[in-house]
Amino acid sequence: MKLKKVGIIMNGVTGRMGTNQHLMRSIVAIIKQGGVRISDTEAIMPDPIMIGRNEVKLEELAKLSGISKYSTDLDAVLKDSAYTIYFDSQTTDRRVEAVKKAIKAGKHVYCEKPIALNSKDAYELYSLAKKAGLKNGVVQDKLWLPGLLKLKMLIDSGFFGKILSVRGEFGYWVFEGDIIPAQRPSWNYRKEDGGSMILDMFPHWRYVIDNLFGEIKSVSCLGTTHIPKRRDEKGKEYKCTADDSAYATFELENGTIAQFNSSWCVRVRRDDLFTMQVDGTKGSAVAGLRKCLFQAAAGTPKAVWNPDIDNPINFYDGWTPVPDTASYDNAFKIQWELFLKHVVCGTPFRWTLLEGAKGVQLAEVAFKSCEKKAWVDVPEMK
Repeated sequence: MKLKKVGIIMNGVTGRMGTNQHLMRSIVAIIKQGGVRISDTEAIMPDPIMIGRNEVKLEELAKLSGISKYSTDLDAVLKDSAYTIYFDSQTTDRRVEAVKKAIKAGKHVYCEKPIALNSKDAYELYSLAKKAGLKNGVVQDKLWLPGLLKLKMLIDSGFFGKILSVRGEFGYWVFEGDIIPAQRPSWNYRKEDGGSMILDMFPHWRYVIDNLFGEIKSVSCLGTTHIPKRRDEKGKEYKCTADDSAYATFELENGTIAQFNSSWCVRVRRDDLFTMQVDGTKGSAVAGLRKCLFQAAAGTPKAVWNPDIDNPINFYDGWTPVPDTASYDNAFKIQWELFLKHVVCGTPFRWTLLEGAKGVQLAEVAFKSCEKKAWVDVPEMK
């Protein structure tokens, strides 16, 4: 097998997402499987170097991953022509400057979302990459979750008829850090450090809605900080300055209404940490991260309101699981393989930095809606 080696600068992989999803479950997994097959005789083989600010963490990660190359000097590595791709999974407030450096150095860019703290900077990154003729992409992992892939199959088959509404429920209880340690980093709850439920999750909702249901016309959003104080990684109390929950309604251009509740202050009593119900004239479905269940119009029970007796209908019955008709790989890994093929072979890749800018734009519009306590239109971004 002929291997086409591709040098990848991986910046920020010492963080939770960078380590787990991008390094170990994507790049290391691709290396272990023998690369990304592009023909019977050829495969793309990632050749990564890890970049971070803490050399001790990098050394530990090198032992864990088997990736021997690492550095704390991004500028020096950007000058190395052996590396053609720059990947960024740093905290959002560091991303714009680093991506600009990578573009100036002539590197193809792939990065986590949100790609910037505001839509102006986000769109500038797209414009700079496009002007430089560089391939670029943004992580939009939820599109390859098994549950959403099954949901898309139902949509594409016409199962729903006319889609009327979408209801998404996302979140879980993030501990305050006093008795039980918090399971998310403290910067998530400080606006000055780039934290915010809206900024974190609305870029996700943008690409999920855009790719599955249609373009968003307008937004009504209420963002709030339910828990005012938490404790950081060292046990020190700090003030929460970022929203930890958001309740939004999206009006789509095609008339569909989508409602998404997003909260780190909710205890879970549903099938998964993220569930999405889609209701149409001919049927409904509920998708989680890995499973999707559907109920056709002909199989819908006739509910009758009578609070004086226990309901005779078990509403969890009558739903049929969408079968596993394929093997489902890690969602991050799937998109990494697509981006590597895009860089090496020129295959189509529509999830560019423009899509990332649209995600930041939606968060920005949602913030404006919160301030005005009103519906706000989403401008077209070309």
